[in-house]
This record gives sequence, C-alpha cells and structure tokens, in this order.
Amino acid sequence: MVMWKKWLWISIIVLIGLFLVPYSLPLIFAFITAVMLEGLVQWQMTKLRFNRLQSVIIVFMSYVLLISVIGYYLISIIAQQTVALSGKTPNFMKGFYVSVIRPLIRKWEFYSKNLPKDVIVSIEKTLENSINSLDTFLHGVIQNTVNLLTAIPGFLIEFLIYLIALFLISLELPRLKAKVEIHLKEQTKRRVYLVANQLYRAGIGFIKAQIILSLLTFFMAFIGLSILRVPYTALLALLIVIVDILPILGTGSVLVPWAVIAILQNNQFLGIGLIVLFLVITVVRRIIEPKVYSTSLGISPLAALISLYIGFKLLGVVGVILGPALVIVFDTLKRANIIKMKFKI
Repeated sequence: MVMWKKWLWISIIVLIGLFLVPYSLPLIFAFITAVMLEGLVQWQMTKLRFNRLQSVIIVFMSYVLLISVIGYYLISIIAQQTVALSGKTPNFMKGFYVSVIRPLIRKWEFYSKNLPKDVIVSIEKTLENSINSLDTFLHGVIQNTVNLLTAIPGFLIEFLIYLIALFLISLELPRLKAKVEIHLKEQTKRRVYLVANQLYRAGIGFIKAQIILSLLTFFMAFIGLSILRVPYTALLALLIVIVDILPILGTGSVLVPWAVIAILQNNQFLGIGLIVLFLVITVVRRIIEPKVYSTSLGISPLAALISLYIGFKLLGVVGVILGPALVIVFDTLKRANIIKMKFKI
C-alpha cells in the first residue's frame, strides 16, 4: 500500500509538471543555462578563489554582455538590409508585373481565342483559385507579421524573467542540488548523476552541432549568393539559415520559389544558380550531418545516420532532431542500467 501511494504521488507530480511546462519555458531555459554555465562558476571559485556570489555575478554579466553584443550586431545588420530591401520592393513588384504577369496575360488573350469554352472556364477557375490561394497566403504573412510585432513586448518581459531566474538559479544551484539529493537513495543518486551528466554533454553537443551546421549553411549561402551577384547577401543568407532551422521548412522553401520567379523573369542565370546552390547546400549537409552529430553527440556515425534517416522519414525535419535525441536518451538510460539489455538468442 505504501509503494502504491508513493507511485501515485510521483505520477501526480509528473502530470502537474508536464501541465506546467508550456507556462514555465523561461524558467526551464534559465535552469538549463545555469547548469551549462556552472562549469565556469566552479572554475572561478577553484582557480581564482572567488566566492559563489562573485563568480555568479561575473559569469552572468559576461553572458548578458555576450548575447547583447551578438543581438545588437544581428539586429543592426537585419535592420539596415531590411530597410534597403524594402525600398526596392516596389520596383521589384513593378518589374515582376512587366516581365512576368503582362506577357502571361497577352499569351492567354492570344491562345484563349482558339480554345473550347469548357477549357477556358476550367483554366479561369484554376487561375481564380490560385489568386485566392495567393491572397490567403499574403493575408497570412501580414497577420503573422502583426502577431510577431505585437508579441515583442511579451517576449521582452519573458526574456527579463529568464535573466532574473538565471541569476537566482545560478546562485542557488548547490542548495537546489542538496534538496533533491535528500530524497534520493545512493544508487538512485548515482544513476541520476550519470543520466544528467550524459544528457548535459549531449545537450552541449547538440547545440554545438546545430551551430556548426548553421554556420556551414550560412557561409555556403553567402558565397553562393555573392557569386550570383545578389544584393543583401548577409540578410538573405541569414534568412535561409533561420528558415532551415525551423521545423517542416528548409532551404528549399526560400531558394526554389525564388529560382522559379527568376526563371519566369527570363533571368536563367540567377534561377539555375539558385537551384544549383540549393542542391549543393542539401547534398553537403546530408553528407556532413552524420559526422557532425556523431562527433558532437558521442554516438557512432552509423547510429547517427540511421537515426537521422528514420527520423526524417517518420517525422520530416522534426525527426532529424528527435531521432538522434532518442538514441542518446536510450544509450544514456542503458549505461545507467535503467534499461537492461542482457539477453541472448
């Protein structure tokens, strides 16, 4: 009966925790960041003989300064190139109408004279549906932009909460650790430390892998767009990287439609160049991804390749992240002897 009650309470706590996760993301990210920065705090306390408060303040201020500098330069580059790009948007739309839309209208007027009425009605319905789809898409883009702008104040508040929580958690981390250890048996404690240590290393490795792949994509896109003499290369390369990171989307979401528009505008050099760039980025990433993940996450290249492939086939781009993550969690639990695989056939 006692065991039954214990597992009941554990289940209730887990369910409450899962329910609160969406509302506690700033605190969760603050805790993860504090754990990641703990090594620097401990190093200063050991090597430089600082007390914990001094070490936490120095590491915290250095971290805030780093993300502030990176954020400032990113926002400056994006703002400058966005303003310059928006100034040329009307000319681009006018040129697109003159070089693509108007010739299509003339061809339609010429060929429609000799087509049966049923065919004309069918084509007109298709065009109407396409226009409606485009209108819906543009309205969605505008609405998402408005939602993004209105979400900025809320994001700033959550970011402030994240920073405050990061400082306080960093300061209280040893006490939090001690409070958790009180409720753990010695064997459970060793297993928890092993799992936490492995997952911590895997988390750092995953972030490292994503940074390497994002930098690789950025430089390939930047060099490719520079060769194609495309203006605003830094902004567009950054946009490609951001879209590539997002679930479901990929580099093709930017490069392929852009290539189609360029070809319709009779700019075959740019259109074919963008398609080649898309193929190069895709092939290079597919070749390098297993090696990067295996090196950064501590799993074999074969396991990384299989997890990436199966994850992609089952869940698409999201599976590329979840596949290796599940392999790491399984391997970690097996090492901690939580999952036992001792059998023979």
